[in-house]
Amino acid sequence: MPKQKTHKGMKKRFKVTASGKVKHRKAFRGHRLSHKTAKRRMQLRGDNVVVGTEAKKIADALRPGA
Repeated sequence: MPKQKTHKGMKKRFKVTASGKVKHRKAFRGHRLSHKTAKRRMQLRGDNVVVGTEAKKIADALRPGA
């Protein structure tokens, strides 16, 4: 039976913390920041935490052997 592989796309976008929470970078932060307001840019800083069933799916895809 072949081993399950980590989903490489998810590996690049999400991180599982030590407590098991799933973090991701906020959207709309990549380019064209000059037309966005300073308030909007400030609020886009930092990471968000994924909650609910989506977090469980992502965590399972990042730890296929567990």
